[in-house]
Amino acid sequence: MERLLFVMKLREGMVDEYEKRHEEVWPDLLGDLWAAGWRNYSLFRRGVEVYGYAECHPDVPTALAAMGSSEANARWAEWFTEVIEILTDESGSLRRAPQVWQMDEQVAESNAVSRGLL
Repeated sequence: MERLLFVMKLREGMVDEYEKRHEEVWPDLLGDLWAAGWRNYSLFRRGVEVYGYAECHPDVPTALAAMGSSEANARWAEWFTEVIEILTDESGSLRRAPQVWQMDEQVAESNAVSRGLL
């Protein structure tokens, strides 16, 4: 599993519409996300910035590639063009943020060290 965090920017005045469209996400899109290995997928909003978090199985490139071939995802993205101002960087890739630290991993390592396993 690999964690993914990405950032998008909504168009001014579209916050309510963005949230309204997420009240009932299409079942076929949910099915494609699950089949593509997306787990614990959550969205957080602060002003016009939205932060997406997902745990991708087996890894981020595989999960993103699977969603790239999803017809439901293509329809969803098209439906959101009037709502989302920025989703990708200059190269067309999702605007990702690298992971800096993760508590569970550090605790596990610390516990292993204290038990003489590392």
